[in-house]
Amino acid sequence: MHVLDKIRAFEETMVAWRRDLHMHPELGFEEHRTSDMIARTLDGFGFEVHRNVGKTGVVGRLAVGDSTRSIGLRADMDALPMEEINQFSHRSTIEGCMHACGHDGHVASLLGAARYLSETRRFDGVVNLIFQPAEEGVGGAKAMLADGLFGRFPCDAVFGLHNAPMLPVGKFAIRPGPMMAGGAFFDIVVKGKGSHGAHPEHSVDPVLTACHIVTALQSIPARNVGAVEAAVISATRIEGGDAYNVVPNRAAIRGTARWFKPEVLKIIESNMRRIATGVAEGFGATAEVDFRLIFAPLVNAADETAFAADVAAEIAGEANVNREHDLMMGAEDFSFMLEKVPGAYINIGNGDSANIHNSSFDFNDKALPYAAAMYATLVERRLATNLGADS
Repeated sequence: MHVLDKIRAFEETMVAWRRDLHMHPELGFEEHRTSDMIARTLDGFGFEVHRNVGKTGVVGRLAVGDSTRSIGLRADMDALPMEEINQFSHRSTIEGCMHACGHDGHVASLLGAARYLSETRRFDGVVNLIFQPAEEGVGGAKAMLADGLFGRFPCDAVFGLHNAPMLPVGKFAIRPGPMMAGGAFFDIVVKGKGSHGAHPEHSVDPVLTACHIVTALQSIPARNVGAVEAAVISATRIEGGDAYNVVPNRAAIRGTARWFKPEVLKIIESNMRRIATGVAEGFGATAEVDFRLIFAPLVNAADETAFAADVAAEIAGEANVNREHDLMMGAEDFSFMLEKVPGAYINIGNGDSANIHNSSFDFNDKALPYAAAMYATLVERRLATNLGADS
């Protein structure tokens, strides 16, 4: 029987896991209920369970046969600080927190693979299931690496996946080399001089200064970065003032920057500092820039990318695998794991859903068997025994 068919036999169990996780979302490094559910489930499947790897992370290890070959499979498990507007029965029960990126589905899929692998054991080697906390810009991958992830749980290769809205269920997309952008967060604090709103001539207006800085920052991708390169700077928040009739003493600009090449990162950061301080000085104010690397660019290894694409084709057919997916400006901290161990990251179709990070998003339960089969087949092919594919 095909892996996908065997996993579909317990699809309802995966759906129940996923919807329970969706109802009980937890933010990065606060995934205590989620981690406990994962650990207890893995223990029931006979995995060797390691809790608190990178604070709230969990690693499940299963060794079969005599081979020392090993593979890592990763799923992220944190939610976002957003209010859910969906009204279905499994909507979030936690105010201001929801699974708006589908990590609930990723966890349920990897648990489905765990159940299948524990029951069939059609591989020879060691599989490490990596349930990572705090992917949403909070440093979960780095925390697991700092806790000795690949020293404690060696992996010859590591693989991850993510749902993709608007990609039909049953389809996959991947590309070799750079696939997702690097990401940085920035805070620019502008200090001026406050005054009565009726007498702005007595002020050094930090809000006006901040608005000019935001506009000027767009000259970086337009005039400092080469036209054939990719760079995005998004100022997403301007904060300042407490009253309608008061010019405040300070204002703050917050946002993100995205890029693929290290040299572009340097251009963005150096020019952001130059523009912010220069524009502020022109208005008689000052500006301080805090620029923080949050995500490295995600780079897929060529051999592991081809292998993952072949596995996807085995599951869904070659016609349903895009091996040259477009570059994506979104970021993913699985990139830091790929800097340490060769591997690949693949998208799976989530169908006609709202986009991720949207208050009406929901992981498509129909995608669960495909994701679980992808995880499981990666193990069976990478750690192949002499058993036939359908024995």
